[in-house]
Amino acid sequence: MKRILTLAATSLFALSVVAPAFAQNSGAAIYKSKCQMCHEADGSGMAAMHVPSFKSPQLKSESTASLVNDVMKGKGMMPAFGSKLSASQVKEVVAYIHTLQK
Repeated sequence: MKRILTLAATSLFALSVVAPAFAQNSGAAIYKSKCQMCHEADGSGMAAMHVPSFKSPQLKSESTASLVNDVMKGKGMMPAFGSKLSASQVKEVVAYIHTLQK
């Protein structure tokens, strides 16, 4: 019985360490598959296509809620992803975008 409890505790600890890594990677993976083609790997955008950089003062000053709304509903030439991504996936992508803004 003690062995089972030790195994269960070790498994729970391992999951608590690994789960955040998967969550962070999923935002990056979604960005890579859905956003990178226009916004570039580093978030610098494409001037020729009028895609702004995530590092621009304008986008750096936008709130998380505003960015989530833009991804969900689309903005300008960017399509809406609200029907393609869940709300949690959009939040993960926006969290990843914030890492690109640093």
